[in-house]
Amino acid sequence: MNIHEYQAKELLGRYGVTVLQGHVAWTPDEAVEAAKRLPGPVYVVKSQIHAGGRGAGRFKEDPNGKGGVRVVKSVEDVRAAAEAMIGKTLVTKQTGDAGKVVSRVYVEDGCDIKRELYLGLLVDRATSRLTIMASTEGGMEIEEVAEHHPEKILKAAIDPASGISGFHARKLAFGLGLTGKQVASFTKFVTSLYGAFQELDCAIVEINPLVVTGAGEIVALDAKVSFDDNALFRHKDLEALRDDTEMDPKELDAVKNDLNYVALDGEIGCMVNGAGLAMATMDIIKLYGSSPANFLDVGGTANAARVTEAFRIITSDANVKAILVNIFGGIAKCDMIANGIVEASKNLSLSVPLVVRLEGTNVELGKKILAESGLAIIPAENLADAAQKVVAAVNESRASGTTKGA
Repeated sequence: MNIHEYQAKELLGRYGVTVLQGHVAWTPDEAVEAAKRLPGPVYVVKSQIHAGGRGAGRFKEDPNGKGGVRVVKSVEDVRAAAEAMIGKTLVTKQTGDAGKVVSRVYVEDGCDIKRELYLGLLVDRATSRLTIMASTEGGMEIEEVAEHHPEKILKAAIDPASGISGFHARKLAFGLGLTGKQVASFTKFVTSLYGAFQELDCAIVEINPLVVTGAGEIVALDAKVSFDDNALFRHKDLEALRDDTEMDPKELDAVKNDLNYVALDGEIGCMVNGAGLAMATMDIIKLYGSSPANFLDVGGTANAARVTEAFRIITSDANVKAILVNIFGGIAKCDMIANGIVEASKNLSLSVPLVVRLEGTNVELGKKILAESGLAIIPAENLADAAQKVVAAVNESRASGTTKGA
């Protein structure tokens, strides 16, 4: 789950992470009041959307104007900036051409910036440890730095048994070229950020840019925080920070129905139980010449109602030309899944080819239910067979012009 910059900074500030003073505003009048509460005379007005590249972005309503982050020097200019942003559609390289509507802005105090750095925390699957990444290339996307300047990325993997120590932060600080007071400030900053990451069950925390001020302080100029969805049951207060307007409607429906769904840009809808099996299913669809329209894991405790919701979400995507169901029955037995498939197919009047591969507990009973349903379900014996059949069904339907959206 992602949150806005202003929410991230408020949370991190509670853990001792140094952030600039600022206030969120939903209207130009509120933006003016926010500015009056800040020292000034320099203010920064920032569009709040779940996407990076805001400063370099452009508004659809004024494509030749300024971006979604503006530095101004008067309260009157704060109002003008807020009026130019609120209610407008900001297009960045992360939003795509559709852009995102700005519903609020963050009015923040100015900062005396001496250097811009990068700092990120994430769980590195290669080491199974929380890893701190730092770079002198602040303001750049870390993926771009990794591709063109990998030598400029510093890493520190933290042993979960012992936790973070001062030497982790100092090693990174020296690698970044920090000196004197800057090292102490950086050490405090990183230690506080690590504590927040751990206690809040974060998936990623990214400070880009992390700045060194003229006074030698280390400050988060921006903040991106994403939480582990599987841990949100421990943090009801964090769930309240979710902005439904920033989510794909299909993904929002999935969250409400306890489904793990991610929309993609392919043409074959996938319904699978288990994340690993879902990834393998997506890979084999690509292998046989097509592309997945989604990642969807119905989970090990799927029932008929959840299967129906999964089908409804998949078919709400106009790009879906066929559906592949790949189930390995365990706790969710094959006969129960088969009944859910039949019920969903009838209730939703599926109009695209449906290929089903079942394996595991009660598989023969599940196959029997599908065969006797009277529905045009294409059975598959194994994953390769299923992938070949669903890709062939898409190609055949496309050739005959019968697929949805064709």
